Amino acid sequence: MTSDGAPVLVAGGTGRLGTLVVERLVAQGRPVRVLTRDPGRAAHLPSVAEVIQGDVRREDDVERATAGAGVVVSAVHGFAGPGKVSPDSIDRLGNANLVASAERNGSDVVLLSVIGARADHPMELFRAKHAAEQRLIRSTVPWTIVGATAFLELWATIMGDSLRKSGKALVFGRGTNPINFVAVGDVAAYVETAVVNPAHRGQRIDVGGPENVTFDDLAGRVARALSRSARLRHIPRPMLRAMASLARPVSAVASRQASAALVMDSMDMTFDDSALRRLFPEQPCTSIDDGLRRWASSAASPISG
Repeated sequence: MTSDGAPVLVAGGTGRLGTLVVERLVAQGRPVRVLTRDPGRAAHLPSVAEVIQGDVRREDDVERATAGAGVVVSAVHGFAGPGKVSPDSIDRLGNANLVASAERNGSDVVLLSVIGARADHPMELFRAKHAAEQRLIRSTVPWTIVGATAFLELWATIMGDSLRKSGKALVFGRGTNPINFVAVGDVAAYVETAVVNPAHRGQRIDVGGPENVTFDDLAGRVARALSRSARLRHIPRPMLRAMASLARPVSAVASRQASAALVMDSMDMTFDDSALRRLFPEQPCTSIDDGLRRWASSAASPISG
């Protein structure tokens, strides 16, 4: 069901990506419904968007939000956040609830995932996203998966906050492993395309940026965007391993962050966007420096998610 008159449900519509997706769909004149645990976090969204309080971990909440929706967009993630979330509870089980409800209600599903998701990935988030992808593919609903590389603005905020507080940009590990970063606005444009164009059903669209850079390089660029000196503070890999282990009983989020940093410091995190640009020449392709300039001058940069 993809009628323009049916609302688009955006689960995770208050986060960094979800906010931009909601804004793009509203600008098109499409009715938009946002599912969020805390309606207060939706205060910055366009007033015409309908806000429904609920949790993707609760089947009744999901069923209520999905009823009558033409397309369900999942922009949720459980890597960090309030309410004792986790990749397993949000990205795996929460997405399973969204897919099951979409099956019952006859909705299409657009799932935001990550490039490189697989069952044996060392990062918990990637394993959970893989499980969500497989649940969706096995379902009866028309679907599109949008995979993305690391969000540029997320890592710019982590480094920028460190620069503002200590005068040094925080770099996890050696900082020499090439990583692909993508502007979140570019990803939102592809999600919008997936929502409005049913020709993309049954397809996976992997979205990355035009550059692969190291954390060291990114930190220097973040510093320039903020007109600060590029002083770096590296957290050594042995310390990251200790944090991943020792923090687990106290802070699951800190443990996940340290584990993820180790993966990003050692695995192949690059992406070749040439095929993507050939298939979608009309879509935005934001360079890292342009993305950082927009991030540094935008009042929206602190939005989490």
